[in-house]
Amino acid sequence: MKRAVITGLGAVTPIGNNVNDFWENLVKGKSGAAPITKFDTTNFRTKFACEVKGFDPLQYMEKQEARKMDSYTQYAIAAADECIKDSGLDLKTCDLNKVGVIVATGIGGLQTLEEEIINFADGNRIPRFSPFFITKMIANIATGQISIRYGLHGVSYSISSACASSNNAIGNALDLIRLGRANIILAGGAEASITQSAIGGFNSMKALSTLNDSPETASRPFDKTRDGFVAGEGAGVLMIEELEHALKRGAKIYCELAGYGASSDAYHVAATHPEGLGAILAMKEALSDAAISPGEVDYINAHATSTPVGDISECKAIEKVFGQSPGKINISATKSMTGHLLGAAGAIEAIACIKAIGNSIIPPTINLNERDFELNPQFDFTPLKAINKEVQVALNNTFGFGGHTSTTVFKKLIP
Repeated sequence: MKRAVITGLGAVTPIGNNVNDFWENLVKGKSGAAPITKFDTTNFRTKFACEVKGFDPLQYMEKQEARKMDSYTQYAIAAADECIKDSGLDLKTCDLNKVGVIVATGIGGLQTLEEEIINFADGNRIPRFSPFFITKMIANIATGQISIRYGLHGVSYSISSACASSNNAIGNALDLIRLGRANIILAGGAEASITQSAIGGFNSMKALSTLNDSPETASRPFDKTRDGFVAGEGAGVLMIEELEHALKRGAKIYCELAGYGASSDAYHVAATHPEGLGAILAMKEALSDAAISPGEVDYINAHATSTPVGDISECKAIEKVFGQSPGKINISATKSMTGHLLGAAGAIEAIACIKAIGNSIIPPTINLNERDFELNPQFDFTPLKAINKEVQVALNNTFGFGGHTSTTVFKKLIP
């Protein structure tokens, strides 16, 4: 069976608009949370989020192009551009029919949809819509724009499975590489849903933190005082390449993408199974797919969104898979710094796993000051500060509304 490796990375995040800045701030334990600047939050219960800061789309495209794209697509293109440059791939010398794109999103162009509907309502419902409305909004368009931009004729589609979306995109890419249907796939996710309707909607579900007086400490996974997630935005793109293809062109190889598992809680549209059933299945399947035993795992980047129920159910699932005393495994929740990037979360957290392997550093779970007594006391959540530790195998969990669960496994390459 063909093997897949990671040969390029690109990121736009609330704590850095490129991979190096993102990783540096992650290791430092920097929070990306701050008061929302995108709209007036006076009437909203939650007034803060993890916004992307200082992003200029004109660094990546002409003004005329930018106005035809929602922010989520702009973020995706910026991440893809960095990823391709990082990979050293010469697009002029490779078979573009075997280079694909799978960029996922949980929501898509919500900002565009909201703007157009508001204009429609304010205009006495006279249907004067932008001619770019549909092609800015639809959930597949980031993938389409990247394929078009670089002339990539391989597989090209999007996945939407809420917050599991980009982990599923990465897993799909692995399967396609193994089957020989592609030599290279740009896989990841993008999201730009810090909008009035999204914040208002999540508030109505009581899903968001309301710690408005201290945004930077609001995302506190595993802490007993956690009160909900902090919305985030951005994009992450990975170059997933067939091993022999990468070796032949002399590519820099970060690590191997070794396994993937996906399942469903089949329990509730907005809550994880209380015993973590879907998460258990996804982790077990991913480990089996990678031919890795639980005892070989060094690091788990937990889905851990800082919700009262979700963090507990994930920890129960980890306990079922890895045992009461998981020994050498470190767990951390990087959403404590980035917030929850929804459909882009899996890609950004995959990059965190890959950098942990390459740099022998486990990023921290910040704001974990009062550990929840309901969680297994044997678990090491890497509280407050990053630690130096060799990482051979890292596991990335993402779970989404609708019961979607997915896990990917990354490991140091052994040729």
